[in-house]
Amino acid sequence: MRVLALVILTISVVSVASSARAQTYDPNYPVCLKLIQNFGGEWNDCRFTSLEQCAPSASGRAAQCIINPYYAGATGPQRRDRRYRGAY
Repeated sequence: MRVLALVILTISVVSVASSARAQTYDPNYPVCLKLIQNFGGEWNDCRFTSLEQCAPSASGRAAQCIINPYYAGATGPQRRDRRYRGAY
């Protein structure tokens, strides 16, 4: 009887636990195509480098080109042009 109760408890915990979702936005590209699907879901395709590049893919579909909120930007070394005034 304990085994049966343990099996039922395990199955209920596994079925109730939410599954992990994959990352929605790719941080390597600045523009995403947000597609609205017929059954109410949405899907993001982040592989565009500009809004102009994304626009033809969105044309004629239930889609919208958006700026990627998780875009990492250029990760190279930053150049400092600020000049400091020396002490007199």
